Amino acid sequence: MSKGVISKDEDYSQWFNDLIIKSDMAEYSPVRGCMIIKPYGYSIWEKIQAILDQMFKDTGHVNAYFPLLIPKSFFSKEASHVDGFAKECAVVTHYRLKNDGAGNIIVDEEAKLEEELIIRPTSETIIWNTYKGWIQSYRDLPILVNQWANVMRWEMRTRLFLRTSEFLWQEGHTAHATSEEAIAETEQMLNVYADFAENWMALPVVKGRKTANERFAGALDTYCIEALMQDGKALQAGTSHFLGQNFAKAFDVKFTNKENVQDFVWATSWGVSTRLIGALIMAHSDDAGLVLPPKLAPIQVVVVPIYKHDEELDNIAAYVAGLTKELKAKGISVKFDKRDTHRPGAKFAEYELKGVPLRVAIGSRDMQNGTVELARRDTKTKETTTQEGLAQKIESLLEEIQNNIYKKAFDFRAENTIEVDTWDEFKRLLDEQPGFLSAHWDGTSETEQKIKEETKATIRCIPLDNKQEAGKCILTGKPSTQRVLFARAY
Repeated sequence: MSKGVISKDEDYSQWFNDLIIKSDMAEYSPVRGCMIIKPYGYSIWEKIQAILDQMFKDTGHVNAYFPLLIPKSFFSKEASHVDGFAKECAVVTHYRLKNDGAGNIIVDEEAKLEEELIIRPTSETIIWNTYKGWIQSYRDLPILVNQWANVMRWEMRTRLFLRTSEFLWQEGHTAHATSEEAIAETEQMLNVYADFAENWMALPVVKGRKTANERFAGALDTYCIEALMQDGKALQAGTSHFLGQNFAKAFDVKFTNKENVQDFVWATSWGVSTRLIGALIMAHSDDAGLVLPPKLAPIQVVVVPIYKHDEELDNIAAYVAGLTKELKAKGISVKFDKRDTHRPGAKFAEYELKGVPLRVAIGSRDMQNGTVELARRDTKTKETTTQEGLAQKIESLLEEIQNNIYKKAFDFRAENTIEVDTWDEFKRLLDEQPGFLSAHWDGTSETEQKIKEETKATIRCIPLDNKQEAGKCILTGKPSTQRVLFARAY
């Protein structure tokens, strides 16, 4: 990376922050805790959004939009939900500013709202208030709605792309006639997230359930995908919640079922956010910059010409035009960087920093020999290859790079997932070799809380594919029937 940027082994947090700034993905905003997502960072979000949006539509969902501002009274209708978000809510109390006569703009105290409005931290309350008017009969169900939006949670400690006061996300909110349908929806969307993480982000994830302590506020059950970052900390990459009938009861959303009996509707909600970009960075990148999986890279291939005069550039450009056409026909994004303000070496460093998966360098001698130089970002290896069949070779290489990035992350997780049976070993490994610690737990919230207080490690999930085995809780020694995954987390 460029001079002055710290190594991830020296200070992982600073490395992460520097990398975002230096690679031109985002910057801090004038508003505390918020960020400005710059075009390069936003283009990754656009790719994430487009892919997931299609996956949602392929599973029968449609998009809608609900208001940013939610009446405060809505939050008091679902007690556990408001308790979960009360400390993070930004509140709108007035609707007008005025000039104080001395050139200062102040809040007009006479423009106080009759009821305060909450900037949405999540939209369950306003959506379920709306669904009351949409649902009367089983014929109106299911409702399978998703919303792409921004939300605000007034965070005290913020970090770009991981925990900001305002962030972008999608939130699915579905309504069903039976608990079985709602649970099936919750599981289906968890699988959609896992599919996206592994096959697009090249990020191996563990699918599991959250404990009661870690559940979404107002949910009966929370499913999640958990990923391991290169510093050994876990990151929750997506959640899907079975809400039962809690919100339907809070907002009196009933329907007449097929037996002509009234019942409360069953609900789910699910979401992922711009935190996925943080996961991409932390799971794959290195001290030279971003390492982006080809399927999400804004620029998959960059072509850098090496020339001494315009005639050589024109000759190279004519060849690159044909190559670009072939690659675009395969759905591959290409940038031909013929800026004369930057030397080739500076361009190489720039695209390495930005994580472009494949760089093609071509000079006058290459044109004479019918060759190009290919440089992979994931392995930092170079090769000289023939121009013949180059588009096909590039397509194959991008697939190979995608798979290799996944394998590297998968192997890292495997090496850093350890079964632990004693309390002393548990505490030692958390400090010496952070990662997923697979350990027995007695199933009580009290023990879970005590472990968290003493070690800052939380139960990330109870894996869905868990094998059942007899054991003893690492802290209390009480009987346990299965291991759970502990880790320190973001």
